[in-house]
Amino acid sequence: MSRPAAVESAAAKHPDAMAPLVGLLDELLESTAAAARSDLSARLALSRARVADPRVRLVVVGEPGNGMSTLVNGLVGAPVSATGKRIGIPVIAEYGPRPTATLVRSFGGRTERQRVDPLDPGPALAAEGVIRAEFTEPSPLLAEGFVVMDAPGAPADTPVAWSLIAAGDAVLYVADAGAAFTPEQITTLQRIQQVCPTVVCVLNKIDRYPQWAQVQQHNRELLDEAGLGFAVAPISALRHLQTVSDPRRDLESGVPQLIEHLRSYVLGRADTVARDAAVRDIRTITDQLALALRSEAETLRDPRRFREIADRLRLLRTEADELRQRTAGWQVALAEGCAELVGDTEHDLRHRLRTLVREAETEIAQRDPARRWSAFGADLDGRICAAVEENFVVAHYRSVELAEEVAGKFPGTEHDVPLPDLRLGDPAEVLAPVASLEPLDTAKHGATQQVLTALRGSYGGVLMVGLATSLLGMSLVNWYSAGAGVLLGVNALWDDRRIRKQRRQAEAKVAVARLMDDVIFQVGKESRNRLRTVQRTLRSHFTDLANQTLRSVDESMRAAEDAAAVHTPDGRNRRLTDIESTLVRLREIRETADAL
Repeated sequence: MSRPAAVESAAAKHPDAMAPLVGLLDELLESTAAAARSDLSARLALSRARVADPRVRLVVVGEPGNGMSTLVNGLVGAPVSATGKRIGIPVIAEYGPRPTATLVRSFGGRTERQRVDPLDPGPALAAEGVIRAEFTEPSPLLAEGFVVMDAPGAPADTPVAWSLIAAGDAVLYVADAGAAFTPEQITTLQRIQQVCPTVVCVLNKIDRYPQWAQVQQHNRELLDEAGLGFAVAPISALRHLQTVSDPRRDLESGVPQLIEHLRSYVLGRADTVARDAAVRDIRTITDQLALALRSEAETLRDPRRFREIADRLRLLRTEADELRQRTAGWQVALAEGCAELVGDTEHDLRHRLRTLVREAETEIAQRDPARRWSAFGADLDGRICAAVEENFVVAHYRSVELAEEVAGKFPGTEHDVPLPDLRLGDPAEVLAPVASLEPLDTAKHGATQQVLTALRGSYGGVLMVGLATSLLGMSLVNWYSAGAGVLLGVNALWDDRRIRKQRRQAEAKVAVARLMDDVIFQVGKESRNRLRTVQRTLRSHFTDLANQTLRSVDESMRAAEDAAAVHTPDGRNRRLTDIESTLVRLREIRETADAL
């Protein structure tokens, strides 16, 4: 397989755009370290690592024999992962100006790196102590910021696979297109979703199984029943490797469509996802730090209020502990509410699109679709965009109602839940992967073809009537046979036009049905992804609120006790000055993060 030409490296996350946020996180890390809040420091460190790393880690996992290594080689554009027998070590491919290969080996607690031939690393891979193989390739996909990681073995059996999933930004779960997901696979996908929320299910080897479309539909139903809004992409990784030089044939493999989805959805949202998550962390952590500082400041200003402050903090701690104890029941209520929301949203979308299909079929039946097919397609696209936008507006306001309902179960907590906005600024962005309305293959005949059709019909009339009149002593071609030829020729031309019109109408209805199926697949996937984001946001918001509030209240109690033990006015004034300057800086950090 030929290697692609080297391309310029382009980071998935833009360092210049992330630099101000990294600076805020570094400054806040110093504050959490000074406050001895290791829990907040750990959360900030993870957030900083996500923001500062310009790459997007794509982990490929699945049961052995499903073609994970073939898919990795197809994505990278080079045979970096051994196919056939799995070697049992993780293979990591990232961008480099020229191909190189490095094996990482472990000896007695220390590691060493060994350079090998990137064109033939096979013999060295089986060497003793090899724990992973690292490849750099001048691949277009890798140059865009992806790091492709081939996890060894099935996730259920291999701890290494789970460590890669935990470090990944997105997971490709590869399954065989010949059979639907088993209950064990659904359970594995649920565990993966808890570790890495961005998951794409890949059905490989569709070239071997004619029934892959039914398996794909069944898998979608199984995922919906399990509350997993994952996309299900049908591909043939082997066919992609065989037809990569022929773009038209390569489309049949499904891999180009999968790569485009990774670019548009996973890579295109890398900046926004990392930035939003970091800003939420900054808001939460500045509030947690400020809580302890304000309690200490109040005690320093008036030590006689120590008991009042302590009682208030104890009440806060009791409420926070109750909040944490309610988490299990609240998660059940949230899961049920989100499942109902997903079902209602999908039903609303299907109802709107089904109405459009009926209207389109009525218009097609009234006239020849070939006359204004392009204008018909443009008008249908506009109506689809309007229907999709209205569907997302409904989903947005329903999700707000769900958030308010869940927040109402926690008295004493703020109801300002950070929900993502589901409304669409531009529906065309969601519908971009959907192909336009297919052109009609059975186009109208030209004048020459119509003349030939009329001649074929008239020939039968002339021959039939001419033979009958020849028994009366008339010539084969006479006025009667010529008239019959004209009548049958016109009739043949009319029948041909009618049949072709009916064929074009049937073909137009099939094209509309295919378009709507693509819209339902793409929009449904996007809708489920956004609603799952709502669920994760709500769950994270209240769980983090409970745990961190407990820790912050305990720190506030300790700070208030320390402040009450300060007896000299000078000591209290110096500490008050430090606290006030710290609070001012925390407020500035939060405001700057909000502005980003």
